[in-house]
Amino acid sequence: MAWFTVYVLAIFFSILLSWLFRVSRKRKPGEPPLVIGWIPFLGVALNYGRNPLAFLRLAQKKYGVIFTCKIAGKYITFITDPFSYSAVFRQGKILDFQKFAIGFSSKVFGHPDFTDPMYSSSYKDIHSIFRQTLQGPVLQQLTTSMMENTQIIMLRNNLSGWTKEGLQRFTIRIMFEAGYMTFFGREEQAIAEEDSAAKSLLMQKIIDDFLVFDKAFPEMAAGIPIHVLLRTFRAREALAEMLYHTCLKRNQHLSALIERRIHAFDQMSHIDELGKARANVSMLWASQANTLPAAFWSLYYMLRSPEALKAAQNEVDRMLRESDHKPVMAGSPLILSKEQLDGMSILGSIIEEALRLSSASIMIRVANDDFTLTLDSGMTANIRKGDYIALCPQMIHMDPEIYENPAEFKFDRYLDENGQKKTDFFKNGRKLKQFLIPFGSGASECPGRFFAICEIKQFLTLVLWHYEMELEDVACAPLTTDSTRAGLGILPPKQDVQIRFRIRACTDGGETSH
Repeated sequence: MAWFTVYVLAIFFSILLSWLFRVSRKRKPGEPPLVIGWIPFLGVALNYGRNPLAFLRLAQKKYGVIFTCKIAGKYITFITDPFSYSAVFRQGKILDFQKFAIGFSSKVFGHPDFTDPMYSSSYKDIHSIFRQTLQGPVLQQLTTSMMENTQIIMLRNNLSGWTKEGLQRFTIRIMFEAGYMTFFGREEQAIAEEDSAAKSLLMQKIIDDFLVFDKAFPEMAAGIPIHVLLRTFRAREALAEMLYHTCLKRNQHLSALIERRIHAFDQMSHIDELGKARANVSMLWASQANTLPAAFWSLYYMLRSPEALKAAQNEVDRMLRESDHKPVMAGSPLILSKEQLDGMSILGSIIEEALRLSSASIMIRVANDDFTLTLDSGMTANIRKGDYIALCPQMIHMDPEIYENPAEFKFDRYLDENGQKKTDFFKNGRKLKQFLIPFGSGASECPGRFFAICEIKQFLTLVLWHYEMELEDVACAPLTTDSTRAGLGILPPKQDVQIRFRIRACTDGGETSH
């Protein structure tokens, strides 16, 4: 608490000094409209933070499709025209993503700054491992491992009768451990003692530490040093302790991604073991932080909509009939190929609609030099070196011209008249190239996006296959998102919601009863 008081006082005096000795930035000819606000240093940060989407809509109405805002001492130019996104992505040499992303990651996770010339050449090879192990044919092995691990956790306890649990807790309990095992493997002893109480307590400790660390992300993104957030710092270090290379090398069934990262980092002599472990914490966070709320919202909306639930159940049943799958028995998990998962278009539409409603990411680039940006309309804007460029896909996702009744969940919104994936969405009479951007785009596009969709499809499929499940109070008001995490990806719910579920019964004939 004392450190927090010191930090608050430091901010207060910095604001006071900037008020007394301020040098206001003036808009130069050719630059976008400048929105400074009246609070020194903070600028319009408070107005923006209260409701980013509403703030940007109002600013767009007042200033047009491009404007620069002073937010917490930084000058951020927002581009709100979706047809001009590609103009930003084409400026890869001038607009840098890696420097911003790695710099932020280094502050939050405590690993070395990989933009430093000491590391940068080697880190390029490490970064390429993502695409080599999370996309293409190699994805099938990871997908199979995830499906097996998910069922191990789902069927660990032979529950009889109805069980009540929070939906968010249910999702995190299953998806976190399955994802953790899929990427980081399991100790040999843990495999032999799958149901051991000690193992369960250890995994719960890892989940608890992760949630403590993840909850503080908005504060860290706002610039509060992690050492001020003592509980958060301790949680991060506890996670790192589990992810030392010496620990991971004892695990069985490591993913190819983690194996290759371990090997690559071990070749970098300038990084100590703690730095490597903290880099693994960043990998853990990247694999879980957005997948968990995305899986939650997908299951929540599916359970809340009788039409969505019926359509999804029919699709799962059809897929299992076509694959000639036999009923799930002990030691014989349900396994679907990536091609089969890709063919489940109804589940795909449910997931994409859930992502549209819950995604609030912001794509950020930093200008390496002064330059002139040409928008889709031909309009030009001069951008200063050091300024940030920001794109907010939520403005697309919630645009009533693109999506009719955008605040409403429509499970078949992304299905065409033939029940296949729909890709035709329009604004101003023009077809949009990018109409759903939950995973970033261009240099910032998440390399694990294909696996993320696969694991959420698996999760929904297995829930439908193994459980009878329903919301305890279907008539309760719809859940709302926690907007304090706006800009950081998929928003979690403000609160949990209760579900009741039980294991599906099998008939004497061996078919699962639906």
